[in-house]
Amino acid sequence: MKLMIASDIHGSFYYGRLMIESFWREKADRLILLGDILYHGPRNELPKGYAPKEVITMLNHMKDKILSVRGNCDTEVDQMVLEFPIMADYAVVLLGSYMIYASHGHKYNQKNLPPIQKGDILLNGHTHIPKCVEHENYVYMNPGSISLPKENSCHSYMIMSETSIVWKDLENGIEYLSWKKGDFA
Repeated sequence: MKLMIASDIHGSFYYGRLMIESFWREKADRLILLGDILYHGPRNELPKGYAPKEVITMLNHMKDKILSVRGNCDTEVDQMVLEFPIMADYAVVLLGSYMIYASHGHKYNQKNLPPIQKGDILLNGHTHIPKCVEHENYVYMNPGSISLPKENSCHSYMIMSETSIVWKDLENGIEYLSWKKGDFA
């Protein structure tokens, strides 16, 4: 199984389309969205290509491939127009020997852990900053943001398989960070 992980689309059809093109190019089996899908939020500038209605149509066409969690900018109104569930605070995904807790990051994060065990992965969006931090009992990972990267990071996503995890630049597909099973002691 191959998963594509993306977060913080914030209504950008421009970057959302690049994300979907990357999904098909990567031959991923599922797309995990870590929230903040349609709305840009009151603290963010409008992202390039802000067109939430077009994002709705684009994502609904591949609803059977998407697993999503709720971001702090996602609302019940958004759920009314999206044809896949987005309101869960977190999702648990088993990928090979990885137990992954996927959440947006505004509720469950490095300071407020879900029921995580040694060797598990905590997967968050929210900060718009790509990260891979090995803690004593778990690994924290963040794909960054599709549309509004922060701290001089690129527009990015992650690809997870049973043997490796890589971060890629959305605009050119180039890998810039990786983590492989066994890196965590």
